[in-house]
Amino acid sequence: MSAIRVLIVDDSATMRVLLTNALRREPDLEVVGTAGDPLEAREAIKRLAPDVITLDVEMPHMNGIEFLERLMRLRPMPVVMVSTLTQSGAETTLRALELGAFDCVGKPSMAHANSGFAELAGKIRAAAASRIRPVADRSLTPPPARFRPSGKVVAIGSSTGGVEALVLMLQAFPANCPPTVITQHMPATFTKSFAERLDRISPPHVSEAEDGAPLEIGRIYLAPGGARHLEVVKGASGLRCRLLEAEPVNGHRPSVDVLFDSVARACRAEAVGAILTGMGRDGAQGLLSMRQAGARTLGQDMASCVVYGMPKAAFEAGAVERQLPLGRMTGEILNLSGEIQKESV
Repeated sequence: MSAIRVLIVDDSATMRVLLTNALRREPDLEVVGTAGDPLEAREAIKRLAPDVITLDVEMPHMNGIEFLERLMRLRPMPVVMVSTLTQSGAETTLRALELGAFDCVGKPSMAHANSGFAELAGKIRAAAASRIRPVADRSLTPPPARFRPSGKVVAIGSSTGGVEALVLMLQAFPANCPPTVITQHMPATFTKSFAERLDRISPPHVSEAEDGAPLEIGRIYLAPGGARHLEVVKGASGLRCRLLEAEPVNGHRPSVDVLFDSVARACRAEAVGAILTGMGRDGAQGLLSMRQAGARTLGQDMASCVVYGMPKAAFEAGAVERQLPLGRMTGEILNLSGEIQKESV
């Protein structure tokens, strides 16, 4: 098998050297070139035909977001963002993921370059094997004019490719959507910004989940990244969010399995579960628990996934009742959790 051809795009000469040295230690990766800005990158892509690009955000002449937007429109290809994972930069990096970047890794300090780039090679390999969706496949579905929730809770799990998928799905949720809980694998510094962005562009109210928050119609709760898992618990006053301090599950905290298991216990048949694009197996057993408890369960199909990992594992475990393309996922979730009413003439 031929090596994966990588183009490094970063305005820092030092960072280009660090990235090149880190990747050249991997026998299945070949750094075919570097570029200091998007204008150089455009010519290098034409000349070198790389399989994957690593892309910085802040660069001269044209920032990485502008370049990514043009690239995904004119020549879609796998892109891994190499950015400073800070709160101030989270909004920009989230925009990159929304535009179709495969994933992001943190730009480490010079003192911790080796450990900081430990995950980069794996992300590049996964990016090379991913499905990049053309811009034409990212059209939005408007929310239904009238929707009546039935009292069910919606639980969604996602990982790689999930930012773009959730943006497309939640913009089509009605303002009075079913109470919805989401675990998306992402760094702790990103989830607050992601929730705020979803809140701005979606009809329902979206926020990071808080411990003890009641589950309410028209509210979407995003698991905070990092230190705790999100669960749904049932008490005397109804269903609530609980943030659980515990070890990672399937290598993740928050874990989709933890969320789905808790929904199976607290809601039983009064729930709808959906597992979206992502690497690995997180969520497969939890979604199976939901289905066994009587909940309705959906999985994103292979053709519309950026990475058909988590949905595949759930499907093979018998956890998925139906597989659907991303464009039909919101409509089916609403059908299973309420009633979409047609406008009278």
